[in-house]
Amino acid sequence: MVVIVTGANGQLGQSLQFIAPNYAKIEFVFCNSSTLDITNLNNVKQIFNHYKPNYCINAAAYTAVDKAESEPDKAHLINVIGAKNVAQVCKEHNTVLLHISTDFVFDGNKKAVTLSAVEVPYSENDIPNPTGVYGQTKLDGEIEIQKTWEKHFIIRTSWVYSQFGNNFMKTMLRLASERDTLSVVNDQIGTPTNAVDLAECLIKIIIFSFLSFGEGRGEAFGIYNFSNEGQCSWYDFAKKIFEINNKNIDLKPIPTSSFPTPAKRPKYSVLDKTKIKSTFGIQIKSWKERLKA
Repeated sequence: MVVIVTGANGQLGQSLQFIAPNYAKIEFVFCNSSTLDITNLNNVKQIFNHYKPNYCINAAAYTAVDKAESEPDKAHLINVIGAKNVAQVCKEHNTVLLHISTDFVFDGNKKAVTLSAVEVPYSENDIPNPTGVYGQTKLDGEIEIQKTWEKHFIIRTSWVYSQFGNNFMKTMLRLASERDTLSVVNDQIGTPTNAVDLAECLIKIIIFSFLSFGEGRGEAFGIYNFSNEGQCSWYDFAKKIFEINNKNIDLKPIPTSSFPTPAKRPKYSVLDKTKIKSTFGIQIKSWKERLKA
């Protein structure tokens, strides 16, 4: 079985490389943007013609949330046109596509229909309503994939971090070594996702798909949510990072209004993982447990 991975230099791509030796029966082809530029249709066709993959994990994306507000064309090129190109070539080769999306497709304003009007986790059936360029381009990319190729798994995830690449955890640890005090937003609620767990999830979907449906033929295609279990604010996340790493720093909670950014973040973006757990038998660990790991 051949699995092509785009965006191999990103933290998910590196996490997939980290676990790849555990799956000897899978031939992974890791492609960075220099090898496989998803915005270049001919380039994508050349790579697929050479390797003839059974599966493709599209981890390539424009993920600079704030920068996207001033670079909408670039974000659209990668997240929409690039996703469409990959889906089109997957269709030509009957390659099953696993595409990574985001909680930013939601506006973060979902409420339970009760007197208390509390937030409830987002399911795959909730209607997206992005509030910024990044979220809109990721949603548009999902739509292009759905229109182009039926054999797809779209995985929406949130707050991804790992020992690889640039992410919130590594930024917090760097800042803790540079200063004595730090202020972090405490009114945005979501769930951190260990990128290695996300990588393992993708491989489990591929194996399940391959064994159950004959290289992806079946009724399990569609959109799925994945993150670790539980929820927290960015302040809670930072506090736990410092606690685990024995960092002494004066950490102060602040509201979003005190830390304005070009892009608006979802106030609440916890994802409901019921569908992915029941469909693929995936067991998900808590964000606190996986942060320690």
